Amino acid sequence: MGAPSAAVLDLLDRLVGFDTVSARSNLALIRFVAELLEQRGIPVRLTHHPSGEKANLYATIGSDEPGGIVLSGHTDVVPVDGQPWSSDPFQLSRRGTRLYGRGTTDMKGFIAVALALVPEMLAEPLAIPIHFAFSFDEEVGCAGVPHLLAELGKELPLPSIALIGEPTEMRPVTAHKGIHGFVTTVRGRDGHSSAPQRGAGAIIPAAEAIAFLGRIAAELKAAAPADSPFDPPYTTLNIGTIAGGTAINILPRECRFVWEFRPIPETDAEGLVRRYESHLRDELLPRMRQTAPEADILNERICAAPPLRPDPHSAAERLARALTGANASGTVAFATEAGLFQQKGISAVVCGPGSIAQAHQPDEFVEEDQLTQCEAMLRKLIAMARRGVLP
Repeated sequence: MGAPSAAVLDLLDRLVGFDTVSARSNLALIRFVAELLEQRGIPVRLTHHPSGEKANLYATIGSDEPGGIVLSGHTDVVPVDGQPWSSDPFQLSRRGTRLYGRGTTDMKGFIAVALALVPEMLAEPLAIPIHFAFSFDEEVGCAGVPHLLAELGKELPLPSIALIGEPTEMRPVTAHKGIHGFVTTVRGRDGHSSAPQRGAGAIIPAAEAIAFLGRIAAELKAAAPADSPFDPPYTTLNIGTIAGGTAINILPRECRFVWEFRPIPETDAEGLVRRYESHLRDELLPRMRQTAPEADILNERICAAPPLRPDPHSAAERLARALTGANASGTVAFATEAGLFQQKGISAVVCGPGSIAQAHQPDEFVEEDQLTQCEAMLRKLIAMARRGVLP
């Protein structure tokens, strides 16, 4: 389909240039986007993180009545530390037909295309409004967009359809797994390793808790639904990091590990958590308190995002198929903000430029053709919104 427009390339260059790793502020990028929209007379509303250091942006082109289509994307990116990049990750570079830089695929490419088409959205009145929803902290568990969603239907009109532009190679996705993340902290009593009966080392019970999670993971794999469309077709579980102890001859006072699971829609996520926490409370902790009454085990949730549940023939799926020409929709194993929009009562679909295989990688890139296809898709959306007719 050829190269994307100069406006898309310019905006992608600007967006990649903002270091919006989740641990940092995204306000410089948000202010840039807000100024771009406000200069064209488009009102912008920000919803902030409690710290004030991050913000979501919401804007509407067209009527401020309920309804319309929201184009959704997250502004944060994952870290680049320790990755062998061949070029500056925060400077867009081209090699052949590929555009390199952190966030080119995940997911500043989609945001760049949406913003580049603002003049076309404004050229003639839209019978159906188009909204922008650009969030923070998606990469750390979809923590930012709930602040924005809380205002939809109250301070802001409730859209009818959400198109989340995560990288799907421009194929409509109508179901994905969720994500739940936790940190488990085991606290015991330190002491000399020659007298374990006088203390309560934290690492062994932490290892037992991890082994229990491993057994749950094996059960989930064995119980994979035969007709599951996901790859892999079951709820997965992972231990991400672990830390504890100070020396070989000291009973460790504390051990801490971070873990997550990604449920398919059929999984009882809260039931899984209750089962694990019951094991901590009823099996592990009583043994620790036999020698250290002050011992404790805490399991704290650090992120949660629901799956996008299949909704055959939904308004969002019909729209995405009409826009892309696809005859079917698919599934992905990664989580997005789509499930949160769906929970809000907004029909949601995931469809955007780039491949998830490039996301989070060194030398992340997006193919130019993917951006061109996204431009064509959003131009069709603008034409539909102008006519006031959706599939």
